[in-house]
Amino acid sequence: MRGATPDLNVQWRKSSYNGGNDGDACVEVGAGVPGVVPVRDSKDPAGPVLTFAPAAWADFLTAVREGTL
Repeated sequence: MRGATPDLNVQWRKSSYNGGNDGDACVEVGAGVPGVVPVRDSKDPAGPVLTFAPAAWADFLTAVREGTL
């Protein structure tokens, strides 16, 4: 799901999987937004935000950790 930055107090943190190039291929994951997981490009914090259902985000993280993506 794609949308604008929610008008809530989002607390952003960088992914620990940054692409290995000094963090230039990094995403930030937001916390504090009930019912969604907001994700944005750390190089463009004012740019678009993707939002995911928590279950879909958990499935994505599992796939990344297992190397199936």
